[in-house]
Amino acid sequence: MSHPSILFRLIAGQIAIHACMTGLRMGMPLYALHHGHSAAEAGVLIALFAVSNVVMALPWGRLVDRHGLHLPWRLAVAMAVAGAFLAAAWQQAWTFAVAALLVGGAMGLAQVTVQRRAGTAADSAQERRKLWGWLSLAAPAANLVGPALVGLVLDHAGQSSVDRQAFAWAAAAVGLLALSSLLWVHGIKEAPSALVTSQQQAGGKRDLLADWRMRRLLVVAWATASCWDVHAFVVPVLGHERGFSASMIGFILGAFAAAAAVIRPLLPRLSEGISERRVMTAALALTAAWLSLYPLVQQAWAAVLLSALLGLTLGAVQPTILSLLQHITPAQRMGQALGMRLMTVSATSVAMPMLFGSFGALIGVSALFWSAGLIAATGSRIAWSLRTTAQPPRHEA
Repeated sequence: MSHPSILFRLIAGQIAIHACMTGLRMGMPLYALHHGHSAAEAGVLIALFAVSNVVMALPWGRLVDRHGLHLPWRLAVAMAVAGAFLAAAWQQAWTFAVAALLVGGAMGLAQVTVQRRAGTAADSAQERRKLWGWLSLAAPAANLVGPALVGLVLDHAGQSSVDRQAFAWAAAAVGLLALSSLLWVHGIKEAPSALVTSQQQAGGKRDLLADWRMRRLLVVAWATASCWDVHAFVVPVLGHERGFSASMIGFILGAFAAAAAVIRPLLPRLSEGISERRVMTAALALTAAWLSLYPLVQQAWAAVLLSALLGLTLGAVQPTILSLLQHITPAQRMGQALGMRLMTVSATSVAMPMLFGSFGALIGVSALFWSAGLIAATGSRIAWSLRTTAQPPRHEA
């Protein structure tokens, strides 16, 4: 089986499970709000989708390092399907909470599994960038497929919009979508030399964090995720202050997502001959500039332009981080390293919205953007320090 065929099937499988998560992450809070629950409760429900990966990301990584693709994948599918059908059968607060934990964890496990399996095929820096650029398209695609599918079913499958029957069908639909991912990964072989023993995994996260490059790269990953979350959380507030319509605010956020998706497959060609650290440094420096300009925007078209520019720069950072992570990590520890990055990003997704909500009322929306710009500038400075030495190429297929 050719590498492009394997990559396409892995991406399709990840989209199926990830879309189950994004669909329920939109549908469950929407259902809760329609049935008398507060916005605060809906916010907690959204945060629960990331909690599992804060706790379990490192065990996910060790599991994937030891067992490869298929066992972790079946576990991820079982968790996603169980969560979706639990939410479909009983629309209650506790079932929604358990479903969020299960489906969020399934997405994280599937992501680490796909990234590690696909990463065994890349040797050179250019191949790594191309690989991670394509793999990074799974998340934007899932953010389109999942909410769109759930939204359509919620509007048309019940006696009225977002009623119990409609939600049950919506949750069942994304559960079946996650189940279909088994077809995509069926028959993909694991490279035997890529699997490791418990002895090879000895040392855990301390050994990984002993490498100063890993510590600094995780800080860059945190800075990138923080800027991403600031934009998603604060743009609706800024748009409301500026008097933008709801559709225009959605268009502004859509411009960001579209630009982030477009830049990823183009990045290898655009950055050919440029080191990962230079790409990250420049992208985060530009991110700091765009964020500092956001509070000065008064016109909607200018916000759309800045959103698109921000999507281009932040969208370029993520695959570059993953490429450099693969370069500095021993092959037998790649799953753990990916898990550590997932844990960092997930913790940011849990904590940052709560901090934004608390500090936004005290310091104002403009100061939030400028604070995020300072974080991006700091990340840029740290990225510049990430000099790496060459490693022997990997020969797993």
